[in-house]
Amino acid sequence: MRSERRVIAYLAFLSIILAFGIDASLPALDELREEFDLRAGSGEVSLIVTYYFLGMAAGQMIWGLLSDRFGRRPALLVGLGLYAVGALTTGLANSMSMLLSARFVWGLGAATPSVLRAAITRDLYSGDQMARIISFTTAVFLVGPAVAPAIGEAILLSGSWRLVFISAVPLALVAAGWTVAFGETLDPAHRRPLSARATISGVRVVVRNRTTVGYMLTAMFTLGGFMTYLGSSQPIIDEIYDLGEWFALIFGAGALFIGTAVFVSGLLTPRFGAVRVARFAVVVLTLISAVFSIVSSTTGGVPPFWAWFLMVSLFGAFAIVLVPAVSALAMQPMSRIAGTAAGVFGLVTIGGGSLLASVVDSRISDSVTPMAIGDLVYSSVAIGFLWWAQGGSLDLVDPEAR
Repeated sequence: MRSERRVIAYLAFLSIILAFGIDASLPALDELREEFDLRAGSGEVSLIVTYYFLGMAAGQMIWGLLSDRFGRRPALLVGLGLYAVGALTTGLANSMSMLLSARFVWGLGAATPSVLRAAITRDLYSGDQMARIISFTTAVFLVGPAVAPAIGEAILLSGSWRLVFISAVPLALVAAGWTVAFGETLDPAHRRPLSARATISGVRVVVRNRTTVGYMLTAMFTLGGFMTYLGSSQPIIDEIYDLGEWFALIFGAGALFIGTAVFVSGLLTPRFGAVRVARFAVVVLTLISAVFSIVSSTTGGVPPFWAWFLMVSLFGAFAIVLVPAVSALAMQPMSRIAGTAAGVFGLVTIGGGSLLASVVDSRISDSVTPMAIGDLVYSSVAIGFLWWAQGGSLDLVDPEAR
């Protein structure tokens, strides 16, 4: 019998290796800019993050379907192998095109822990308990962004940017060993055939469920704002505020702030329920974005650093409070097709969120106003989809009955 603590620890580690692929690389962006002669302020360096997310998005459906057919453990082991290959190839890249291709492959492998965290959680839990597990897992996961940039900085002191990427390989090996020990969570009765008909049937069940689709789109627009911060934080801190040497400390402080907020939300979810937590978080998120937009617009696009840091940290905190809540609510009706549903959810939220973030990232050069306006627009749209989703049903869905 798996204890709740054991489950949280395992899922949190899977989350940390996801974060490491993003956050440990951020201090190396300056070296990458010089290595590949990227234009300062062009936003090109943010493609290092964008391609990783795009790879994650592309792999969501693949791994979700495979895990529903063969089980969570085999899919994870194959994906972690791909993760290691992508990390190693990124570290050996000799051109920007090769590096971005390797980052995409790395993200493709990272899609397995990304999508299967949700499927494994749904295999083992339901309702507000599932939301609480996701919240705690996310809180522990956010220790990664607090620590990973410092690890990246430490590696850069004694080596090159290549070692930063290659250092992800041992993490994948540890995760693979832990996966073997953790065991399978998919009920054999819930295995689904790997065929076009079964796939189409499963996807149809997901996209026809108003509750799942509404919460999924809420998460997508929320992640669009959060991923903007992940992709542009280093250029903003370095080029707009000229604090590049403090990047790891600043980013880590923001991550700890966000992680603390999510940990608190994990305690509150059993008391108030995921629905109330989601409603509260999305409203506060929109208010924060509105204040951020006003402050940025009235300061010429460059508010005092402390104001920018406070706004993005608060936005990140409530975004990551909202996403686990709506993720659990979206997965609640999908007990029989958790892998497929998690795949669709991940494809839409990560892929759509990445594209939304890239729209804003490309407009950030000497001003943070595009980030503020983007956050306001995306959070406002998220409110609409949350309202629409909550007009649906949380009844469990039996795909065989559809």
